[in-house]
Amino acid sequence: MVTVPDLVVALDLPALADARSLIALLRPVVSRFKVGLELFTAAGPAAVEAIRAAEAEVLLDLKFHDIPHTVAGAVRSAARLGVGMLTLHLDAGEATARAAVEAAQETGAGLRLLGITRLTSHPAVATPPAAVVESARRAASWGMHGVVAAVREAAGVRAACPPGFLIICPGIRPAGADAGDQSRTATPAEAAAARCDLAVVGRPITRAPDPLSAARAVLAEMRAVAAGVS
Repeated sequence: MVTVPDLVVALDLPALADARSLIALLRPVVSRFKVGLELFTAAGPAAVEAIRAAEAEVLLDLKFHDIPHTVAGAVRSAARLGVGMLTLHLDAGEATARAAVEAAQETGAGLRLLGITRLTSHPAVATPPAAVVESARRAASWGMHGVVAAVREAAGVRAACPPGFLIICPGIRPAGADAGDQSRTATPAEAAAARCDLAVVGRPITRAPDPLSAARAVLAEMRAVAAGVS
């Protein structure tokens, strides 16, 4: 039985007011939202607070990449904000990853750390799945809770990592949708079939004429695969 991936809507928006409007509109069907560099730079912690006020979970996608001391401090700050998940670049190395894990554990807040393997803007020809899988295997050994990877790499990550290790897949696009600046994209059905834990969707929902209907369509496509009717 395929489990339906949880939908995470990426609030890659320039203003807090726009984000609040979308959260209110989508909250009936979406329980997780991503705050990335654009919105956090514009609004700061208020963006996180807006999501928490709607009783939804925050994926803080700031892709930390710095020395261990600095990243550990940022992790503690994120935990104080009530962030549920956050991202850091695995390229920062083992010392940084382990410092982040230790900081998250110290807070006792249940914050989950997700390692960035390769950005989905990287072309497939330059991104060997084996390299992504090896990055994920290292992340698991360092105590990380999961990784961000493209759908095409999910099966390998699942096989290489322990049970419960999270696979978060961005670059999800409905069939026929513009890929934009993403290269390693996949449809919602493919994300479900690949057993992703969370499917991150941004512009196909946030820029749709009817974002709520777009979100429902993504969920319906994934549920159809999980039910074995697609």
